[in-house]
Amino acid sequence: MKKLDIITLYKNSKALLEGHFLLSSGRHSAYYLQSAKVLESPQTASLLAEALAKHIKEHNICYIDAICAPALGGIIAGYELAKAMGVRFIFTERVQGKMQLRRGFEVSSGEHFLICEDIITTGGSALESAEVITYLGGKVLGFAALANRGICKCINSETHSKPEAKLPTHLPLFALENFSFDTYIPEECPLCKQGTQAIKPGSRGN
Repeated sequence: MKKLDIITLYKNSKALLEGHFLLSSGRHSAYYLQSAKVLESPQTASLLAEALAKHIKEHNICYIDAICAPALGGIIAGYELAKAMGVRFIFTERVQGKMQLRRGFEVSSGEHFLICEDIITTGGSALESAEVITYLGGKVLGFAALANRGICKCINSETHSKPEAKLPTHLPLFALENFSFDTYIPEECPLCKQGTQAIKPGSRGN
């Protein structure tokens, strides 16, 4: 398979946005990756998932029983990755602030999982999903994402984990591209100091 140009794909899909954004991690950024726009095309979603599955298998992570994704953002990416790897798919969802496994999904004791997101920023939601799987008796072997924001260290990247990274360093993170954009806590955000307001992506047509 020819290596995909992920950055160009995001730009052509209008999935790389510029402005003043409030990320799910609570941090602010001048850039936002809207993977929903990339995944809007089923054909593109399949291509991305196949490339990610190939990347994972190249590192001998082949004994996966299932993929789990945190809702809502990770559902399409996780489902497509599960299809590409030929395994089952489940998702966790946040209920009253706590990540839970619902809808009749079950985890077998010792079952091997990858946690999949569309985008990893600090990895907080992915970690919560991993904790649910572990609590229920599953074994998390690693994390996967279409894109990594450069805060967590991923396989084949020269960057190091930043202090705000939440993913465990002893487990691999597989991503198709590393987007290293600056992010800020609200108190130190230069965009806020310029007087603009952070927009939560998706809340105003983004």
